[in-house]
Amino acid sequence: MQMRSTILLFIVLAIAALAALNWGLLAASTQVSLGLMTFEAPLGLLMLGLTTLLGVFGVAYVLSLQGSVLMEARRHTKEMQAQRELADKAEASRFTELRSFLEAQHLKSQADLLARLDSLESHLAARADESDNTTAAYVGQLEQQLRGRPGTSVV
Repeated sequence: MQMRSTILLFIVLAIAALAALNWGLLAASTQVSLGLMTFEAPLGLLMLGLTTLLGVFGVAYVLSLQGSVLMEARRHTKEMQAQRELADKAEASRFTELRSFLEAQHLKSQADLLARLDSLESHLAARADESDNTTAAYVGQLEQQLRGRPGTSVV
């Protein structure tokens, strides 16, 4: 961008220098033809005026183009921000959904674990009762055998 501006400034300065150095020739009246009519006017000043008018219109066009590009970029930025907000909301929703899913899975596994622990506890209690009954039966059997022997007394 800097190089283009420098070249453009150099061209404008060259036109201004040529016009200043050759002002006498530019201001000299000559016959100017427009095709259908002819009149007398300084051709150099007409050409310089048209060049200036062309430059003004060129600058106006560039400024309007730059303004429209800036407006489009601003609109695009707003749309991108809106899309980003939608994506953030969707992501937050997915995180909330994932959190509730994980909590449900945690509660389910906790319930399964508690059910299994209850089952193991009841199984252990049944085994302990069975073991108590077996031990009582062995003790009863030993006691009966001891009572059946002559010369032994059971206290």
